[in-house]
Amino acid sequence: MSITDLSKIRNIGIAAHIDAGKTTVSERIFYYAGKTYKMGEVHEGTAVMDFDPEEQQRGITIHAAATTLPWKGDTINLIDTPGHVDFTIEVERSLRVLDGAVVVFCGVGGVEAQSETVWRQADRYGVPRLAFVNKLDRVGSDWERVIHEVQTRLHKGAAPVQLPIGAAGDFAGIIDLVRMRACYFRNELGTEVEETDVPADLKPMAELARDELVEKAAEFDDRLMEKYLASRRPEADALKAAIRKGCIRSAFIPVLCGSALKNKGIQLLMDAVCDYLPSPLDVSALTAHEITRKGETKEVKIEPDPDGAFVGLVFKITADAHGDLHWVRVYRGRLRAGTRVLNTTRDKKENVQRLWRMHADERLREDEVLAGDIISVVGLRESYTGDTLCDTRHTVVLEKMGIPKTVIAMAIEPRTSEDRQRLGEVLRILAREDPTFEYRVDDETGQTLISGMGELHLDVLTHRMLRDFRLDVKVGRPRVAYRETIREAAEAEGRFIRQTGGHGQYGVVKIRVEPRPGRDLGADPVSFDVDMKGGAVPQEYIPCVERGIREAAAGGIVTGYPLTDVHVTLLDGQHHEVDSSEIAFEAAGSLALQQAVEKAGVRLLEPIMRLQVVAPNEYFGDLTADLMSRRAEIRETELRGTTRVITAMVPLAAMFGYATTVRSLTQGRATYSMEASHYAVVPDDVARTLLD
Repeated sequence: MSITDLSKIRNIGIAAHIDAGKTTVSERIFYYAGKTYKMGEVHEGTAVMDFDPEEQQRGITIHAAATTLPWKGDTINLIDTPGHVDFTIEVERSLRVLDGAVVVFCGVGGVEAQSETVWRQADRYGVPRLAFVNKLDRVGSDWERVIHEVQTRLHKGAAPVQLPIGAAGDFAGIIDLVRMRACYFRNELGTEVEETDVPADLKPMAELARDELVEKAAEFDDRLMEKYLASRRPEADALKAAIRKGCIRSAFIPVLCGSALKNKGIQLLMDAVCDYLPSPLDVSALTAHEITRKGETKEVKIEPDPDGAFVGLVFKITADAHGDLHWVRVYRGRLRAGTRVLNTTRDKKENVQRLWRMHADERLREDEVLAGDIISVVGLRESYTGDTLCDTRHTVVLEKMGIPKTVIAMAIEPRTSEDRQRLGEVLRILAREDPTFEYRVDDETGQTLISGMGELHLDVLTHRMLRDFRLDVKVGRPRVAYRETIREAAEAEGRFIRQTGGHGQYGVVKIRVEPRPGRDLGADPVSFDVDMKGGAVPQEYIPCVERGIREAAAGGIVTGYPLTDVHVTLLDGQHHEVDSSEIAFEAAGSLALQQAVEKAGVRLLEPIMRLQVVAPNEYFGDLTADLMSRRAEIRETELRGTTRVITAMVPLAAMFGYATTVRSLTQGRATYSMEASHYAVVPDDVARTLLD
């Protein structure tokens, strides 16, 4: 593949709030691109991308699925991501390696809770986006309201490049503002697209919208700005080029419209993906750290050169009976089957046995892939999500991705002794696949505890144990992942001195602990600093002190819950020329932290969830009364026609079983979504109950 060919590649993801219709959008894309001969439907369990039995049964996307498809001379590598917040890691790691994204919004629901989460994730990785307003055929859809919400809540640079013709049951077609043409979809499958002049009654509105589009796009192109200031009408190609420039810079968000279920607007969306979203050549060079032969590191830029030394990133692992599939984004060079690569993250050499190009759960074997490609690799044994792979002679390390912290845990128990022997192996496989799944054995009770992002997340994983691994387990009641933090600053000294004849152990450290603002779910729980005069603690032992402090914090000091939001400063210490050791200073750091935290006093923290409930307005009173009984803080209520949207912050501990309650209160007519927001102090009366 040449550099010119790279300009024809689009690596994109489809992301949205749950039930916005992104998988239906993906299914239509496959059909119109010729990848499938029949459109799959989510509600019928026939969607190509929802191939997992768990997805088909629940009617939701759980795993990110990939495919490669052609469109008008371009190649689109597409990843369909989940919309449920419990599976947010699938969105996170997909966006880490994609060059662009299509964010789908429901024409009725508008900007919903998970829409904002997805948008923030894309912002974090600087991913350019298109917005697609779906379901405009539904009663209650409101194009203008959704546009306003996107502009005010997500990105002020969003602007329509299309307008819908009609609304709800009368939604008939789309006006392309760039070319000023009306597009009608004349048959049920949407394959017969008729282009006409813009209808006379809609032309004034379309002209006004186009003028606003030109005004915004002109900010990114000097020639277009000259024409705009001279009141000259720009050509479609010039306007398209300006929109592309703004989109690639993430300063402009083109907004499109349609109805995937009714097969309207998908071909125009695919055109927009190729016209506006970047190729691998258009995105900024990736920053990495090169490791020299002397062991030094220096910052380098990774350009998408197919002839350069190979660099790739493992961003997802899927367990498979014939060998784990490692999904890799190739950033530079080429990767061949049967070659050897270096995992620089773990300093391990790996064998690339086979390369597969994925279409959902189907595979097409490849002998070689080049920069800009997304591929699945078989043969890697020591590589995990976020690891860098590279040529063995040119070692570089890419930045790792962020992994959300778990917020919920439950005990798990195998039903038979045979299952008990296999439990550890199965848990290791699941944790290797999913970085947001954790497990540990409680030292006091001997119970195995599994942790995840929510009830649904753990429920899906326990079902997988039975279905995929034939491992029958029973699970306990979900438990909240509480944390402890300190009330005030305090100082303490930790002394670890042992003399048993011969070589002893000697380590003394003095530290100060201080509360640290934050309580962010993803923040480092303990920050460490050194403010010490002289060499009271030799330089080689300072990392041991920090390690002892972090290990003690992870195990909990007073309540048994991990310590968080604490800043620790090493102030002083003592050492012995003969008896001091790494073990001694690690133990001294641990003891010092325990004593300092006991002096400072602790508070219990609990995870707070951002809850959004959408229900008919007549149930507003019952829903708010129930939420108040759950210690919820209602932040916003919005009336959308006859529907009420309630946004609240509520403790996770109070939300177990909420799905049943909300169905009962609204006769099954409400929907809700939750996402982890932050940690907050547990009220004293609740804390006393938890600690008794």
